[in-house]
Amino acid sequence: MLKIVKRILLVVSVAIVALIILIAGSIIIDSLLGRGRIEAISNTTIPGSNGGPVVRAFVARPRGSGPFPAVIMIHEFFGLNETIVSKAEALAQEGYHVIAPDTFRGSTTAWVPRAIFQVITNNPDQVNQDLDAVYQWLETQPDTDRERIAVLGFCYGGRTSLNYSLHNNRRAATVILYGSPVTDPQVLKNLPGPVLGIFGGADNSIPKEEVYAFKSALEEANIPNEVSVYDDQPHAFITDMEAVRAGGAQGQAWAQMLAFIEKYLKQDPEAHQDTPASTYQAPFDWCYYIAIMFEHALGTASHWH
Repeated sequence: MLKIVKRILLVVSVAIVALIILIAGSIIIDSLLGRGRIEAISNTTIPGSNGGPVVRAFVARPRGSGPFPAVIMIHEFFGLNETIVSKAEALAQEGYHVIAPDTFRGSTTAWVPRAIFQVITNNPDQVNQDLDAVYQWLETQPDTDRERIAVLGFCYGGRTSLNYSLHNNRRAATVILYGSPVTDPQVLKNLPGPVLGIFGGADNSIPKEEVYAFKSALEEANIPNEVSVYDDQPHAFITDMEAVRAGGAQGQAWAQMLAFIEKYLKQDPEAHQDTPASTYQAPFDWCYYIAIMFEHALGTASHWH
């Protein structure tokens, strides 16, 4: 009996090691195959902050003469890609100067293991440094209204948007689209402006209870907010602009986002409040990304990139 148990343990151990090697190898191969993707997608390079490397980004400008309110749009954990570019272009058509930066410094993928690897190996301080460069660049653009700049992000980008608004106290508004939230009101009270949170009711990576706790914490911190849960929608349910234009929950969520940023960037710029810059360091949310990995592996996430 003991020999059988040992053999089973050996087989399981070998299988685990083989799986780790396979995943590691796939990440390396995908990295090699993906060289040049960011250069092909981006159309702008921005000088780095504090002597850091340049930040590549896709910039979409509205027609007409500015200055226009601006939106920093942060990608999902896959990285800057064509889907984010199409969303930036659609938002620009609504009258916003949109910049979608590459926060992974040249890395983008369609492979979930590498997407998670990108997040794990990405330094949050480095991300804020690059976003500072983006913000400073926006302030120098003659077609940007410097008093009306929001930050918006999807998934990883939603969490990053929240963290950046805590880091940079000049944000006019923050939009979190199914990003892992912060539920401590003592942290959230440092936000400089209103917050929109959009989540899926069938998102296994962000339980409804956590969303409601986020809403309660924002209320306790006296931060103007809209937090909505779209029933029966999985994680990352706003897939692409074609689906948004088809209507349904995706179209409704996009319309809610447009109404929110119009209110706070075009109609009510006085919503911004002066707050001290926060020194909050967000912990890496392992449970969130492990849950996302399983959602994609089991096909319950709404899309693959």
